[in-house]
Amino acid sequence: MFKVKPTFVDLFCGCGGFGLGAELAGFKSLASVDIDKNLQHSYKLNFPEAKVILGDVSTLDESFWNETIGSERPDAVIGGPPCQGFSRIGLRQPEDPRNNLVEHFFRQIQILKPKFFIMENVEGILDARNEAVLLQAMKLVESDYKIIGPFKINALNCGAATSRKRVVVVGYDSNSVLQPSEMKLISPSEQAVTVRDAISDLPSPFDESQFLVSGYEFVPLKRKNRKLSPYANFLNSNFPDGLGADFALQQLKKGSVTGVMRTVHTEAVIQRFKNTPPGMVESISRYPRLSWDGHCPTLRAGTGSDKGSFQAMRPIHPSEPRVITVREAARLQGFPDWFLFHPTIWHSFRMIGNSVSPVMANYLMSIMKDCLLGFSKDL
Repeated sequence: MFKVKPTFVDLFCGCGGFGLGAELAGFKSLASVDIDKNLQHSYKLNFPEAKVILGDVSTLDESFWNETIGSERPDAVIGGPPCQGFSRIGLRQPEDPRNNLVEHFFRQIQILKPKFFIMENVEGILDARNEAVLLQAMKLVESDYKIIGPFKINALNCGAATSRKRVVVVGYDSNSVLQPSEMKLISPSEQAVTVRDAISDLPSPFDESQFLVSGYEFVPLKRKNRKLSPYANFLNSNFPDGLGADFALQQLKKGSVTGVMRTVHTEAVIQRFKNTPPGMVESISRYPRLSWDGHCPTLRAGTGSDKGSFQAMRPIHPSEPRVITVREAARLQGFPDWFLFHPTIWHSFRMIGNSVSPVMANYLMSIMKDCLLGFSKDL
């Protein structure tokens, strides 16, 4: 066994979905980098021991990493380069400058020389107009790493409550890591979680019962002795060492959570939502209504201020005529109840919609940790 936890560097870290999955799998962060201060807003709160850097991955060089982490070789590098140019939603511009960040991810692999890496992105990166960008970038490291992928997996099959299909590339140094099972990586078969199991114990949006702590609004859970599903119980009661803001952890232990703010709807919208059966799509907004015994569709981020600040689709609650709350979206995506997002609804949904499901990240990183420990079991 390792005397200390294996380490990782988190590129394009966003709010920390991939990093959280890595931590839950037993890794420890060396450094986490993102250029978007709003997406990264709460990272330091949720990862108080992490070295959080607001910076442009495309500009990071060897001297930067020497100053940041010294000569230490990370066990893993993880990341999901911004995918707006590859997404099947929106303008889908092959010339989008953010597409070049895929190449910069692999350039960082050349510099950092981790024992393995995992990159994830949207399905659209494998479309005919985009795939060449990924394959060309992968050539930067193919002489030093055995590469598995690109392949597609769904967070639902990793044990999450939401369908979120992603393209994944795994690379490993065969001198440091045992060969992983491609079948486990490519074909996860964990039990999917229903909407009921994920969110049925959460409170409705608050009116007057909220209270402020460090700028965040908390509200009691009010479970009425309801038995939690194993999924909800894990997200509500798991307190890993070194993670979480003290004030959020203390409030959760008292039975209160953030992210239960109300989205205001007009009476006409409320009526349309009421008339939409669970499992169907509301005809005007095109918002899907969740079904208690079904699964959540992909939660999307919307756009940043540089692209007009457009709000993404938010599913309608299964039994109430409203869109889901931030905390409900977080549960569906696989974030624990102590995890803080942004004090505002819009930025919080953007964080969640841009994130890797921590459930999927935990699944992938756990497989790779076994291969890492198997090679280094004498350490």
